[in-house]
Amino acid sequence: MTSQMVLTIGREALTLLLMIAMPVLGVVMGVGLLVSIFQAVTQIHEATLAFVPKLIAAMVVFSVVGPWMLSTLVDYIRRTIESIPAMMG
Repeated sequence: MTSQMVLTIGREALTLLLMIAMPVLGVVMGVGLLVSIFQAVTQIHEATLAFVPKLIAAMVVFSVVGPWMLSTLVDYIRRTIESIPAMMG
């Protein structure tokens, strides 16, 4: 196993991590921005008002995109485990 292989595996893992995290992070960030604008306009500064909509949005995104996320992770792990003999030999 060369250092180039290790760097390639690490790069693929980080790319996959970003690709899988983006839908959830993007939606939660958008909902947080909308709630913050609402709080600034109405001058209601309640902590649960910021937390609950983000939690609901994250659950909705996980229910919609979750199967894709899981299958992508399983495919990556399967490919990585199957490539171990080739890397060692």
